[in-house]
Amino acid sequence: MAPQHHDAQARRVITGVDADGKSCIVSDENTPDRFVGPGNTKCDIWRVSNLPVGYGDGPGLEDGVVTQPPDGGLVFRVVTFAPDSEWDQSLGYADANGQLPGTIDAEETGGVPGFHVTETVDIVTILSGELVAIMETGETVLRAGDTLVQRGTKHAWSNRTDQPVTLQSIMIAAKG
Repeated sequence: MAPQHHDAQARRVITGVDADGKSCIVSDENTPDRFVGPGNTKCDIWRVSNLPVGYGDGPGLEDGVVTQPPDGGLVFRVVTFAPDSEWDQSLGYADANGQLPGTIDAEETGGVPGFHVTETVDIVTILSGELVAIMETGETVLRAGDTLVQRGTKHAWSNRTDQPVTLQSIMIAAKG
């Protein structure tokens, strides 16, 4: 039986303008851009190459689910994490290109698996469940409704409960 997080979906509703110039819904579907990994499922909603964007721009997800947004851009996604007890954390996290760039060997982090760093500012809001944000010097528990602003620092995630946790994240390209 597949872990529960493998079934995670995110509904994406897109607005536009019809032939008469009236606002309308142009698409309503589960996002087709998903990546199912051993520890989480990422559902990418929209990727932007630069700002400002055009109203008619598409979802920008031609390269599949890739963690890092383009330079000068951003990505918005919904992620569901499996409980730690359901997967081998030593595998770390991955995307369509394989293991995440910026992954840090557990030996360098005092044995904590999954430590990584991205060149982004991430605004992460927990939608359901409970997730532990682990930093080099400590950790904090995030629950539904809590928001973490991750500013290009080394971090890992831990779901120490027996239920999946779902969050939404906007990752904005940044420089140190």
